[in-house]
Amino acid sequence: MGCGSCGYELNLSSNNRNTSTIGSNKYGKSIKRGIISFFHIDDSRFTQVDELQCKPHFSKRSWGLFSRRTKLLCRKCGKHIGNAYDDYTSSSFPLVLDGSDSSSGRELSKCRKYDVRIRSLQPSNSEECGTPIFVTYLSRPKAPAATAAEHLLLQHSYSPRINIKVIISLFCSYMLSSHYITALRPALAIKECEFPAIFNFGDSNSDTGGLAASIYPSPPPYGETYFHIPAGRISDGRLIIDFLAKSLGQPFLSAYLDSLGANFSHGANFATGSSTIRLPNRILPAPGGYSPFTLTIQYSQFLQLKNRSQLIRDRGGIFASLMPKEEYFSKALYTFDIGQNDLGEGFFANLTIQQVNASIPDIIGSFSANIKKIYDLGGRSFWIHNTGPIGCLPYILANFPSQKDEAGCAKSHNEVAQQFNHNLKEATVQLRKDLRLAAITYVDVYSVKYSLYKEPKKYGFELPLVGCCGSGGKYNFNGRTLDCGRTVTVNGRQIFAGSCKRPYVKVNWDGIHYTEAAAKIVFDKISTGAFSDPPLPFKQACHRSLD
Repeated sequence: MGCGSCGYELNLSSNNRNTSTIGSNKYGKSIKRGIISFFHIDDSRFTQVDELQCKPHFSKRSWGLFSRRTKLLCRKCGKHIGNAYDDYTSSSFPLVLDGSDSSSGRELSKCRKYDVRIRSLQPSNSEECGTPIFVTYLSRPKAPAATAAEHLLLQHSYSPRINIKVIISLFCSYMLSSHYITALRPALAIKECEFPAIFNFGDSNSDTGGLAASIYPSPPPYGETYFHIPAGRISDGRLIIDFLAKSLGQPFLSAYLDSLGANFSHGANFATGSSTIRLPNRILPAPGGYSPFTLTIQYSQFLQLKNRSQLIRDRGGIFASLMPKEEYFSKALYTFDIGQNDLGEGFFANLTIQQVNASIPDIIGSFSANIKKIYDLGGRSFWIHNTGPIGCLPYILANFPSQKDEAGCAKSHNEVAQQFNHNLKEATVQLRKDLRLAAITYVDVYSVKYSLYKEPKKYGFELPLVGCCGSGGKYNFNGRTLDCGRTVTVNGRQIFAGSCKRPYVKVNWDGIHYTEAAAKIVFDKISTGAFSDPPLPFKQACHRSLD
């Protein structure tokens, strides 16, 4: 039978059956080793309807959702139907894992495939309702920059007592919905979380006013796109954290350091521009310095808010309504986007690439220690961004001559960022083991941001390596003498580093930070869960896994 969604096939024809028997003779006589294959993504095959009345409605942009939802289905089947166990033993990838497939051994990295297979392995107690299944799930091959370890997303065996036609129907109805499906069945659905508050930790990528309130207020044209005035963000408009808050129906986060008009009833933002995880060697306002508000200091500020906010609420009055409720701290979403400046500090201290790489384990160790401290205070849901492609930022390209990759980015600097991300992901895996009640989501922001540089036209961008607001040079960046929003006098003539006419076609705002247009695209992509581990949308980030 065929189930033609975007070229996927569900095939139980005799030529796809292995005639060898498995198990008892009785079983071997009645059920051969049937193979069900969903394969060969063919963008031209969007109109097939099969005898199961499967109607294809997938678009090319649905693969991320398909990837996440298929993993959900596989794991949910194991939980609700029975007998899931790890059956993956091959250490090499990519391979076609089904030995009965005539294409066995073909390199999937050269194809554009998903491969989902269901195989009968052994008889059940009741042949009428029992055909055990084995599911192999392989992801769509990623770009070379992606880590090879992420290619194999899931490998589990299941032996449920359920009629194979039911499984076929479930797969079809699941994958061929006319909408972006939120659940296969109520039993398989994952409930969205009710986050009453967000507590954010980070650097300028998510600073909503900390640096501006404490050290350096940003001048015009910062904020021009959305707020039309400087609004504490080191961008022309909104940041990823702003889109995240709004999608939860919450107001923008107030910076903890901002004493004017702050409202912490729905959380607080401890991020400040130029912040690092570890204590930097030079502190602002010294030239080349970094924020004094390291991640450890941000944790201390969070601790103070947690303790003092309840005292203020107990007193009552107008300020009580501006504080988070006590129960919010355990139910809140804790978001993190920090680490880029730790790498940048090493580069600008003239450390070699090898020396910066050598510092990463200690940086990640400090990060993990702070996560554990927040967990000890009751935090349970953690949404952790990895660091972006620092080698694509104009302030790196303008200061460090280096070999360029296909996108024109500094290859060696991006490799350091990838090493940082590798260690960070390993740390999140360990944190899940150590913090048994925590839901920890690792978010691959790097891949999304890099795609903006590699395929700018796809997103409507122009000259992605050139900053919008700045002055001079190939990358429109001259941070040493004239950065965005500043005015200098040269030979009696004033020069102002202003904004470009169309910030919405720019990836980079001021040589270091992203435009609102870029931030919106990044948020739209990562919020689906397609770039997360586990692959859950951020609205489901209170769940420990897909189970």
